Amino acid sequence: MEISEFISSLPVLIGNAVETNQWFGYGAILLAMFLENLIPPIPSELIMPLGGFYVSQGQLDFLPVVLAGLIGTVVGALPWYGIGRLVNEEKLEQWLEKNGRWLGINPKDLARSRKWFNRYGASLVFWGRLIPGIRTLISVPAGVELMPIIPFLTWTTAGSLIWTLFLTITGFYLGDNYVNIETWISPFSSIFKTIIILILSGVLVTVIYKTLRKLINN
Repeated sequence: MEISEFISSLPVLIGNAVETNQWFGYGAILLAMFLENLIPPIPSELIMPLGGFYVSQGQLDFLPVVLAGLIGTVVGALPWYGIGRLVNEEKLEQWLEKNGRWLGINPKDLARSRKWFNRYGASLVFWGRLIPGIRTLISVPAGVELMPIIPFLTWTTAGSLIWTLFLTITGFYLGDNYVNIETWISPFSSIFKTIIILILSGVLVTVIYKTLRKLINN
């Protein structure tokens, strides 16, 4: 089964799990979010709103849905973090050049996430979890830069909690229209990227200004 076929079948697979047993439904959401972090073409914008839809139908409960999505996301971030720690960037780029198309990732995506991490530091692990296209790969530069595991998990969990909450609540209120959320989010995600860059740039400029001011005064 090709990745596009698997993605299109996800709502049916999760729906079948929910119909079979409530806990199977939570497990299916957890597994889907885990895979979403391993294989970026799988959209969290489809999985969590679907969970929210089933909450609105009374078939699932809100907190377990969010918790399942959060656990799947955090656990799914660990393999990429581990790869970053174990494999140097040059070898990883060579591997992505040959095999990245199967995961929907290319060396330019990796270079972009590494550039963001070098520019904004550990805080990007938090903010990056809120940006489609960046949220998965941000784990790699965190590993390459040997970011300690506890801060990595803390910031990853915090950012992922906001993202899963947002998507689940949106799916709850959209009801049957949850399938359109990816299309609706797309233009806003570009705006969100710009806003985050501006905020982080402002913070960086402020830090540099304060540092230079202290040096001059001393």
